[in-house]
Amino acid sequence: MNKVFIRIIKYFVLVIFGVFVIVPFLWTLVSSFKPMNAILKDIAPFSIKTFIPVPFTLDSYKELFNGGFMQSILFSILVGILTVVAGILINSTAGFAFAKFKFPGKKAVFLTVLISSLVPFEAIAVPLFIIVRWMHLLNTMGALVLPMIANGLCVFLFYQFFKGIPTDLMEAAIIDGASWWRIYWQIFLPLSKPAIVSASLLLFLSQWQSFLWPLVSVQSSKMRMVQVAIAFLTINERTTLLHVLLAAAVMSSIIPLLLIFPLQRYYIKGFVTSGMKG
Repeated sequence: MNKVFIRIIKYFVLVIFGVFVIVPFLWTLVSSFKPMNAILKDIAPFSIKTFIPVPFTLDSYKELFNGGFMQSILFSILVGILTVVAGILINSTAGFAFAKFKFPGKKAVFLTVLISSLVPFEAIAVPLFIIVRWMHLLNTMGALVLPMIANGLCVFLFYQFFKGIPTDLMEAAIIDGASWWRIYWQIFLPLSKPAIVSASLLLFLSQWQSFLWPLVSVQSSKMRMVQVAIAFLTINERTTLLHVLLAAAVMSSIIPLLLIFPLQRYYIKGFVTSGMKG
């Protein structure tokens, strides 16, 4: 009886939590297909009509795309892909080195990497800006990609995963004459697919939701990240309309949802297996 009661309570809490998560997004999605006056009219009183797109219109999306928002989405996807490709290579090699190599100061360096993942980005934004300006990378794609490649949490994920791979496998490869790069590239990296998926999602989503750094490092409207583009919609008198902002919010949510739902099993597995190993 107690187990049944606990299960009921658990599912009740999950349902309540799901309602608080789904209802706001559902309202945003439905309202983005309504004209401005219908959105405000259906908010009060709150009823089932609030979640029915009547009258249905695509004017908000037409106005959004005419303003160049799709360019920001495509550019953000490109920046995210470049960050993932470079980030997987850098963070996985670092994790491999920490897991399988012995060198002076290894623990101190690894601890520094872990601590770096806990430091708020706002705390390093100013010195990072100075470095990027010194490298003459301001207002370039490099300013957006390079600072986001190294990620302490991703290094830790690969470190834990590689640490759990038997050393005998590596020793056998060394006996066969394999180099360290070949061991990493042909043996360890293919075995770390869950960690790769988890790290890829972390890197891509961190770029997708970034706002402060793209705002200060890039001024060109052609290289505007999606979150910055949404912010500019709010200060542009031509598009300071609720239905356009809701359409922008929906569009900015589609890409993360398309990534998370099909890959969530591997994402969770990557964290679970990395956490259990070592």
